[in-house]
Amino acid sequence: MENPFKKILHNEEVPQILKEKVLNDIGMIKLTIDLADLFVVKYPSTIGDLLSGGKKSNSKEN
Repeated sequence: MENPFKKILHNEEVPQILKEKVLNDIGMIKLTIDLADLFVVKYPSTIGDLLSGGKKSNSKEN
């Protein structure tokens, strides 16, 4: 498979539609990572805190 980035010359301008597509793809990846973080990391942690009565198990208070 040929590398498409080698076709772009250094002095040649990239089409605006291609720039928009790349930025949209990056935005979608960031959104997917944020949603995964929310539902895989933060949501279960919140449910665990609610079920434990809001007490932290690693507290230093005696």
